[in-house]
Amino acid sequence: MAADGLSSKALKVKRELGENTPLLSDEELMGLSVRELNHHLRGLSKEEVARLKQRRRTLKNRGYAASCRVKRVCQKEELQKQKMELEWEVDKLARENAAMRLELDTLRGKYEALQGFARTVATHGPPAKVATASVITIVKSGTNQATYS
Repeated sequence: MAADGLSSKALKVKRELGENTPLLSDEELMGLSVRELNHHLRGLSKEEVARLKQRRRTLKNRGYAASCRVKRVCQKEELQKQKMELEWEVDKLARENAAMRLELDTLRGKYEALQGFARTVATHGPPAKVATASVITIVKSGTNQATYS
């Protein structure tokens, strides 16, 4: 009872300061649990209780809105970071793809040159002596216009 008497005396003192003087600071009002708030509101008029509860709700909503803004900004920054990483990855894969296509074209040219050489050998019979340098030149050039005698 002594603690209850002290809090009611404190409220009376605060009420004597004037109607417009807040009973609790904004930080105190937001930090109170509902039970603590109801305990502090005992003995006040319905209008004062409604005004304090509305003020508390407004303050809490402001806090929620601020945290949502911060969260949205953080999410946006994270998504932009992910986007940049993905764009870099796409560019890297495109470069690798282009290099592999170039290598594939080179290998295809070598294959077709060897295939042409094999057809020539099959058609005209094996040459008496084929210089190794000729075959290597054919493979390196990658052309299909090699003629053999």
